[in-house]
Amino acid sequence: MKHIDAKLLKQMLLSGANNLYNHYPEVDQLNVFPVPDGDTGMNMNLTVSSGAREIENRPDNDDLYALASSFSRGLLMGARGNSGVITSQIFKGFSNAMQGKKTLTVLDLAEAFVSAKEVAYKAVMKPVEGTILTVIRESSDALKLMVKENMSIEDAMDLFLEEARKSLDHTPELLPVLKEVGVVDSGGAGLVYLIEGMAEATHGYVVIRNADVGETPVAPVINSAYAGAQLSEDEEGYGYCTQFILRIGKAEDGKKPFDEKKFSRFLSTHGKSIVTVRDDDIVKVHVHTLTPGNMLNYAQQFGEFVTITIENMSEEHDNISQGKKATDYDIGHGVHEEKKPEAQAEDEGPVEFKPEKDFALVAVSSGAGLDEMFTQLGVDVIVSGGQTMNPSTEDFVKAIAKCHAKHVFLLPNNSNIVLAASQACEVCEGGEVTAYVVPSKTIPQGLSAAMSFSFAGEDPESILKTMKASLRKVKSGQVTYAIKDTDISGVHITKGFYMAMKDKNIVSCVKDKMVALSDLIASLVKRTASVLTVIVGEDVSDEELAQVEESLNQEYGDSLEVVVYRGDQAVYSFLVGVE
Repeated sequence: MKHIDAKLLKQMLLSGANNLYNHYPEVDQLNVFPVPDGDTGMNMNLTVSSGAREIENRPDNDDLYALASSFSRGLLMGARGNSGVITSQIFKGFSNAMQGKKTLTVLDLAEAFVSAKEVAYKAVMKPVEGTILTVIRESSDALKLMVKENMSIEDAMDLFLEEARKSLDHTPELLPVLKEVGVVDSGGAGLVYLIEGMAEATHGYVVIRNADVGETPVAPVINSAYAGAQLSEDEEGYGYCTQFILRIGKAEDGKKPFDEKKFSRFLSTHGKSIVTVRDDDIVKVHVHTLTPGNMLNYAQQFGEFVTITIENMSEEHDNISQGKKATDYDIGHGVHEEKKPEAQAEDEGPVEFKPEKDFALVAVSSGAGLDEMFTQLGVDVIVSGGQTMNPSTEDFVKAIAKCHAKHVFLLPNNSNIVLAASQACEVCEGGEVTAYVVPSKTIPQGLSAAMSFSFAGEDPESILKTMKASLRKVKSGQVTYAIKDTDISGVHITKGFYMAMKDKNIVSCVKDKMVALSDLIASLVKRTASVLTVIVGEDVSDEELAQVEESLNQEYGDSLEVVVYRGDQAVYSFLVGVE
């Protein structure tokens, strides 16, 4: 085979997505640290599955660039965690190389993977070698160097896969912690599985999903609450959750010119809980309305529908009350809307769509107590998620829209979520809302930044600068349990014991979580410290909470302000911040 057309490319991408799905639990197991949050495989799987859904119903005679761009857009909006965001950027670069081409030769294919590497590296401020970035760089460079014009597509993909595997095997030599623990990079492994599936398709075998793996996991919503279903009859009148994807048409097809501001104004006048995302000629819409027909008739003036979903929210309410999953869960799951605009009076007529305030704050949270703490500090929208289930780019885009503000500041509160938040800000560029990431990597940092959030007489850049400065004042740590036996940096880890972790450094691993907490705090508290904050998780009883509060006040109360909160977060028994 000498060329790749749209039909084959679709098979390659779907085969790659399915192969990754079949192996994502194995990727999760490659987690370096023995903590119960090894989610690289899940993040990559959810990201790539989002792209697969975008192309699975596209025609076999599709335009090559349109197909690749659709897959890339799906990855962009579904991206979760650092590995997911980097994967989305890899395929963004890959799709960019398809412009103007009806088919791909082996030389074109090599150039496409080089483009994938270049875009991925640009997306990361400080690239780390021994990761997924290394795998795409070394394998694409090798393919570019060794590919020959007379080589078949099958041979080229086999060569690319072979080089990717070699690069993956080499990652422990570039990242010492991998070598110490005896694993290869998990993100790189996920990419190899993806490439493996793509290569299989060139040989005529499209990998299918293995039913034994189970259905693709979806992000759990904290406390079984779903934002889209948290509506009162007075506020929304129930109505219909209406979602559609519109492909913008051309004048010669009888379609009116699409004006994004007018379109948003119409939606805001006739509906609630509005989310619109535009990417080139595609507009994705989520709206709650009493008149879905009017919405669809209006939208069809500008193009043709790709998909339409309408759900009766009266029935939705009954489903939620019975513990069933919300039907519009997939459009932006994990977002709690804390504040809703007042309903537009029926006789006021259309109004110009505009943000209702200047500034707003979005924070990622993972427990009822934490949600309450962030809300009390002025956070407008809570995005459910955290260490074990990272929110997607689309979750952040939806949260930004819910704020109805000109400037929105995002607190990811986890190092693995910062890239997805940053990508959401890029998606919103050019619109009426400007979003900024305050790169909080822990919950204590996020709480400190939220406390410093003040916009009285200040400009957005000053606010951002102040919030970023607050992050540097906080030292963070956590206590969680070990999921396997291993040795890291001279510390022996015993499965089931509790680990005191300061950043990524393991301070101790002991049988008693109270002892682990004591070890952690001793490592964090310095002479200059003034405030000690401890947030207890869902596995900590009220009696244990009282014991923590009493012992810490006895030991540190004379020199520090000691604050103990119930956060009810999963996985981590204690989150600790010292300022």
